[in-house]
Amino acid sequence: MKILVVGGGGREHTIIWKTAQSPKVDKIYAAPGNGGISDIAECVDIKATDIDGIVKFAKENNIDLTMVAPDDPLVAGMVDALEKEGLRAFGPRANAAIIEGSKVFSKELMKKYSIPTAAYEVFTDSAAAVEYVKKGTVPAVIKAEGLALGKGVIIAGNFEEAEKGIHDIMDNKIFGQSGSRIVIEEYLTGPEVSVLAFCDGKTVKPMVSAQDHKRAYDNDEGLNTGGMGTFSPSRLYSPEIADECMKNIFLPTVSAMAAEGRPFKGVLYFGLMMTDSGVKVIEYNARFGDPETQVVLPRLKTDLVEIMEAVIDERLDEIDIEWDDGAAVCVVMASGGYPVKYGSGYEITGIDDAEKADNIKVFHAGTKKSGDKYLTAGGRVIGVTAVSDDLDRAIADAYEAVEKIHFTDAHYRKDIGKRRINQVSNEL
Repeated sequence: MKILVVGGGGREHTIIWKTAQSPKVDKIYAAPGNGGISDIAECVDIKATDIDGIVKFAKENNIDLTMVAPDDPLVAGMVDALEKEGLRAFGPRANAAIIEGSKVFSKELMKKYSIPTAAYEVFTDSAAAVEYVKKGTVPAVIKAEGLALGKGVIIAGNFEEAEKGIHDIMDNKIFGQSGSRIVIEEYLTGPEVSVLAFCDGKTVKPMVSAQDHKRAYDNDEGLNTGGMGTFSPSRLYSPEIADECMKNIFLPTVSAMAAEGRPFKGVLYFGLMMTDSGVKVIEYNARFGDPETQVVLPRLKTDLVEIMEAVIDERLDEIDIEWDDGAAVCVVMASGGYPVKYGSGYEITGIDDAEKADNIKVFHAGTKKSGDKYLTAGGRVIGVTAVSDDLDRAIADAYEAVEKIHFTDAHYRKDIGKRRINQVSNEL
């Protein structure tokens, strides 16, 4: 098989790395790829959002399966365009990807089908939103309506922060046109967990749990980022909670999308919070999460290509998906100053040394290759993943590997995987 993976970050590197392990695969292309991806796939200079360019390339090169990984092309209808040309594609169509593309749609879906989530109100006018929070509805979670690279959320602890957040999103457009409409949500407390699931429109098969760290600095301080690290499994996601989520959230969501005429086929990401009144949905994503993919796929034992084909053909119920019983941790090494202003073009050293350990894999996010050297080319540069028999060992191994890797202004959190039960967050 010839496979094309659309995207060029750490998630895509992980997907390509896992896909390359399938005996079914003869050739992998990545559009646009990155420095690390270029070692295992042929990178083609096509933007991930260039629908016409991707379709043209897939047709001309007889691609057997195109895996669309990022949110923007999914929401824009890349899978629809590929299928229209008779090409096989993995990922939801646009009318299903809206579950991530519109926070208003997802909240209204949950309300209509009684899927547990935070109480909310929708606003198209900043003055009305300010009046709403002035009534005492703080702390609050303020979300831009559309896609914002995982950063379109402001946690407001008081009225002043809420007022500033509303004006920043709606009037100053810090998240672009995604902020033309906002959702103001009830502030929930409790440990969060991420669960990704394969879906074929009717069957849902959850993956192993993970937990992300969104804030830029230790102790969950600083700005929200695309993710500074993650670990799997969650320390708190018990079999009993998994059963609760399957019954109250996972199956109802897939059934709701089907009932709305929007069958979801691909990977559905459930951002969950375990509150005192049960598990609630904080957000949906319509694709593999980043950096959750970097700890979930290394634990996957089943052929990923077989799973993707089963999803496309709507026979997911026929596939037994197996997972490693151990644990995985990913520490993101970012450019200093991320997620605001940072430099790039710095040489990265020590990756080969770090990967000498059998249980270490470095996934490239924002890198490019120059000769035989890797250079920084983004905010999140690499994700250092360790897989071990238990979580604490994986944490230690990941940080031991991180210490071997160097580039100018490298920044990473020192507490990935170390948060305990009494630490709570509402940052998804």
